[in-house]
Amino acid sequence: MDNNQNQYPYDQWTDMTDTRTSDQLKQYISQYITKVYGWMFLALTLTAVSGYYVSSSEVLLNFIVGNRIGFWVVLIGQLFLVGYLSARIHRMSVQTATILFFVYALLNGLVFGILFLVYTPASLLTVFGITAGTFGVMSAVGYFTKQDLTGFGQLMFFGLIGLIIASVVNYFVQSETLYWILSYVGVAVFVGLIAYDTQKIKAYALLNNEEDRKKGAILGALALYLDFINLFIYLLRLFGSRK
Repeated sequence: MDNNQNQYPYDQWTDMTDTRTSDQLKQYISQYITKVYGWMFLALTLTAVSGYYVSSSEVLLNFIVGNRIGFWVVLIGQLFLVGYLSARIHRMSVQTATILFFVYALLNGLVFGILFLVYTPASLLTVFGITAGTFGVMSAVGYFTKQDLTGFGQLMFFGLIGLIIASVVNYFVQSETLYWILSYVGVAVFVGLIAYDTQKIKAYALLNNEEDRKKGAILGALALYLDFINLFIYLLRLFGSRK
């Protein structure tokens, strides 16, 4: 979920544009976004390693899969952590925000370990490749487009809210038709959010305060991480092969 919609709006450009040439500005933004991608992929690696370890640990599997309380503790802990990080990051130090980001990625791996047991390794790799390719294309769209995607991003955010509500309803209804509809809608929503969140990072790069720029990098990495993870899950529902 994109949890930082209102932290640093897209049009919050700063006086940095007055002190840099166009080429210097482009180079600075490119370097900044590269660092954000680095944080994101580091978090994805941590989630994957954590998930693989869980899938091979009988103790952890029993805690998460064999114990309903354990599963809900991990799930609620994840939701609380990502919500707290997004809402309170402006009051944290950069070091604290960074630690919480990677703790969240680690906790996410506890749940992701289940995927290693449900889906074949080949389908996991295939869907990961599709997700990475789609992510790359939509990131490029968000980076290079000259159109302000704020309105589009808000539309995707409302779509995300509807997706969450419908998913909760289907948890109780157990409609197979609705399951497949939500899978396609989920792909569309997160594909759109990738472009929007990428463009938003360009605004983070131009904040006046260095501390805010560093926190913006963490928020940007978190947003892209969530986009990637959720897109992967919905694509897995569509194309994954179960064991």
